[in-house]
Amino acid sequence: MHSSFPVSERVAGIALFLLALCLFVSYDAFAKHMLHSHSAAAMNLSRYIAICAMALLMLAARPALWRQMAEAWREAHRRLLLIRSLMLAVVATSYMTALVSMPLAEATAIYFSAPLIMVVLSPWLLKEKVGAVQWIAVISGFMGMLLIVRPGSALPAQGVALMVLAAVCYAFFQMLTRKLSGQIAPQVLFAYMAIACLIVTSLPGMLQSAPLELHLPWIEWVLLLAGGIVSGSAQLLLLAAFRRVPASTLAPLNYIQLILALLISTFWFHRPPDALAFIGMGCITCAGVFLAWPRRLPVLNASA
Repeated sequence: MHSSFPVSERVAGIALFLLALCLFVSYDAFAKHMLHSHSAAAMNLSRYIAICAMALLMLAARPALWRQMAEAWREAHRRLLLIRSLMLAVVATSYMTALVSMPLAEATAIYFSAPLIMVVLSPWLLKEKVGAVQWIAVISGFMGMLLIVRPGSALPAQGVALMVLAAVCYAFFQMLTRKLSGQIAPQVLFAYMAIACLIVTSLPGMLQSAPLELHLPWIEWVLLLAGGIVSGSAQLLLLAAFRRVPASTLAPLNYIQLILALLISTFWFHRPPDALAFIGMGCITCAGVFLAWPRRLPVLNASA
């Protein structure tokens, strides 16, 4: 138990965290549905226009945050801020592009291998000691991923590669978040992330030969921007949850999102995973929960 976090605060924090997970998977399902008629570039652009607007409103409501943003840009943090924001931008671009062809459940499962990748990288990048039991959990999780992407699974190779790239970049994003945590206000990290992701995810649309779906009816743009607000709201709920509950307490709950994605993929998109993929998801979930359990290796969350 963490005495510095009152019981009422912990309960509220857990509730906010679970709501955030529901919003994340809801946006993923919304994006998967909208990708039938819209490009990945349009989805990302509308998403980060909305999130960037939310960040600017947050900064306008608290002018002191502007000073904190300027202070955070000092040489000591500038490089890490840029790399962290770039990593999430790559995650957003890769994830959304992969989701065009990947089933939601399998895509989410591969993405949730990020904590396992983080454990592999942590001895070198964070100078953290990883014990034999943790290595066994990581190997079990990776074996689970191999069951999902095995030859004959009918998953598109390009989609799998992009989702693996998203997982690797998200692992780097998590580690950089841990490095900057306590040094820079979460709202400032959110604002930098929003601006960088808006810039980077707009590049694919600019490189297209045709304008980026600017001809869409205004009601469709409203719908796309509303989806972005849902995604941004989920990220803000995470910030609120982590202010109330230790990250080590919340981390094991992350995998509820994978369960929700499995249910949505099965009953909404009628794409249930096969038996081996289902076992693979179970391996990833068990390994991730074990590694994230309190007094193990805490893992922070921050969705694309």
